[in-house]
Amino acid sequence: MHAEMLTPYEKGNQNQTTTWSECIAFYEELAKRFPQVLRFEQIGLSDGGIPVHAGVVSADGVHDRSQIKAEGRPVFFNNNGIHPGEPEGVDACMAIVRDLCFDPARLAALGKTVLLFVPLYNVDGALNRANTSRVNQDGPELFGFRGNSRHLDLNRDFIKCDTYNAQLFNQLLTSWDPDVMVDTHTSNGADYPYTMTLIHTQADKLGYGLGPFLRETMLPHIYKEMDAKGWPTCPYVNPVKDTPDDGLAEFLEVPRFSTGFAALHHVIGFMPETHMLKPFKDRYDSMRALLDVTMAFTVSHGEQIKQLRADAKEQAANAKEWTVNWKMDETNPSTFRFKGYAAQRSASLLGNYQRLSYDRSKPWEKDIAYYNSFVPAVTVPAPKGYIVPQAWREAIERLQWNGVEMARFDEAQTVEAQYYHIVSVTSRTNAYEGHMYHDDVQLEARTASFTVQPGDWFIPLKQGNARYAVETLEPQGHDSFFRWGFFNSVLEKKEAYSDYVFEDLALDMLETEPELKAKFEAWKAANPALLSDQDAVLGFIFANGKRHAEPEWRRYPVLSVF
Repeated sequence: MHAEMLTPYEKGNQNQTTTWSECIAFYEELAKRFPQVLRFEQIGLSDGGIPVHAGVVSADGVHDRSQIKAEGRPVFFNNNGIHPGEPEGVDACMAIVRDLCFDPARLAALGKTVLLFVPLYNVDGALNRANTSRVNQDGPELFGFRGNSRHLDLNRDFIKCDTYNAQLFNQLLTSWDPDVMVDTHTSNGADYPYTMTLIHTQADKLGYGLGPFLRETMLPHIYKEMDAKGWPTCPYVNPVKDTPDDGLAEFLEVPRFSTGFAALHHVIGFMPETHMLKPFKDRYDSMRALLDVTMAFTVSHGEQIKQLRADAKEQAANAKEWTVNWKMDETNPSTFRFKGYAAQRSASLLGNYQRLSYDRSKPWEKDIAYYNSFVPAVTVPAPKGYIVPQAWREAIERLQWNGVEMARFDEAQTVEAQYYHIVSVTSRTNAYEGHMYHDDVQLEARTASFTVQPGDWFIPLKQGNARYAVETLEPQGHDSFFRWGFFNSVLEKKEAYSDYVFEDLALDMLETEPELKAKFEAWKAANPALLSDQDAVLGFIFANGKRHAEPEWRRYPVLSVF
């Protein structure tokens, strides 16, 4: 700790976190005093009109992104305050940057590696300070709120980008293309002795050479170093049942989350989750240790990580098929030596049920099942590219924010392409982060001729950003644009009928369309109770007949060219 320029956390009683204004003023003063070390600037505005900042630390005074990328220098990215009620990373990052500025030996140890950081990402939530929103958390005395000014959780927004913050983040990560990212958090959940738990990019899903490197080299090093620093670390405590005793399931961080989003760009991502029930000082100290360990590893292995990432991008550009949905392999658990507390059940004083609690006087340590293997659930053949009609601009602009290479058609032409007919969609009954998310999507692949218009977009998959394009444009991807509702209008049939008129038309259609007649006979046999429902009978004929078909209805508008 430097006596000069102490952080608000260091000045206080170690149970206080910085305010947004204190945080920004701190970095601005550092950048003014150490311009050769730190460049700190506003990168945009939040939805609430509050400035969002980013900083760059370099040991040799080079802060220009284009030069850093041209020289192939490793970039370590630290994002903080996405949930401002989980602020230990905000305070720890301030101390790290300050120490790099004041300590020449620390700064020199960075070598060619550059530290990119966002000091406080959810600035709207940070200004909404109280001490009540984190129900189960021990400190700090005041802290920010999870939602932003639109009441959205920014760690669910990286694909749908409803917020200006997420749009900024998409462009920041894409333009800098960091090699390792750490996004700092605090957990909820079971009680256990560990202060630090760790979510990381799921290794099978990360794939290529990066996944094995993460699993076999980087994670063991992090766990060993954290233990040596006095902060034993375990995987994020995600019990397969109620308590850790029955085993843990590795967290599948799909692209709505920061680490899952980073994986679309072949970035190794970590989401450290300090334990909510530990004092804020312990959470701060363990987070500082985790950031130091991961940054030091990135410095010492930067060239290797950059090469693995380059290899992954090249392999992705030449992939023959893509896994767009993953599932846990329940038949193939590994084990983890876990330290826990005895779980116990007792009668609730509130209702007629048994409540769960943990007895800290009865610690235990044993090997538990750890389900950390994931296998493909949905795999699709890789097309040469996609055609996205220009009308679907929300999808197009997100592809552009993520650096996806695209070209516009300059004249109309006819193409043979595959499209998806949407057989069925099951959506959530309540809003999820502002959308009626589609949990289940069933498709049927079909082929037809289409006229492409001037201005429509072609997205070749022989490119380094192929993964982002595939996982957002394939409807069955975990967090595809379709699942988030970007194409909901194609689920709506636009024309209707008057039943007294359509009765006669329906009879004529059954006589002139043999396929419809066969489908209708099968439907009647399967649904005898619906034959007394006029809407059901006429609706089936109207929806399945060719005479009044609407080609756009239930046709996913993104085309695949093979």
